Amino acid sequence: MKSLHLATVEDLPKLLPMVAGFHGEMGFGTDAEHHRAAIQPLLDGSPHGAIWLIGPRRAPVGYIAITFGWSVEFGGLDAIVDEIYIRPAVRGRGMGGEAVHGIAMALKDAGVRALHLEVDREDDKTQTFYARNKFKARDSYIFMSRVL
Repeated sequence: MKSLHLATVEDLPKLLPMVAGFHGEMGFGTDAEHHRAAIQPLLDGSPHGAIWLIGPRRAPVGYIAITFGWSVEFGGLDAIVDEIYIRPAVRGRGMGGEAVHGIAMALKDAGVRALHLEVDREDDKTQTFYARNKFKARDSYIFMSRVL
């Protein structure tokens, strides 16, 4: 897919403002030091995940961060859409859906068995976006976290 580019260390200056934008919109309360520490290992080649730029490599309009795990239930490697962000000025043009589809196909080809994500229960617009992109709620499950 020509609109997805695996991010590298050289892309850090392009990524940091977008990560700050996403975290600000979501109200995460993180700072620039946190952003750099969280994404630097992924750009350095960590096996735990990767980040792809969305749009032209020189001037990306967003990013998608994927992390990896193992699922006995799904029979192997699985992945989580940890973050996806499209700059507000270009939202609604299909780039997010194209990115999610492209990542899903690439991960499937690489042997990933399932792709997961979490979404705010009250965010109907985002839930509709993910449903259009073939994600299904698992009604009897709740994604839970324990911060360590």
